Amino acid sequence: MYRYEIILYWSAEDAAFIAEVPELPGCMAHGASQDEALHQAQQAMIAWIEVAQEIGRTIPEPRGRLMYA
Repeated sequence: MYRYEIILYWSAEDAAFIAEVPELPGCMAHGASQDEALHQAQQAMIAWIEVAQEIGRTIPEPRGRLMYA
């Protein structure tokens, strides 16, 4: 399990919970429930890191809690 921060919110437009991983650009997932969105985000992180390794991209170290306005 990766320890990146996940931002979870409800999207009325998508009628789903959205889980974003800000430290991994473009890494996000969705689900009908919060649990499903978090599970899908974990799967998205695995895929993101696998692809990054394949193409030689630097994988950022988790920074913990990020600060947002």
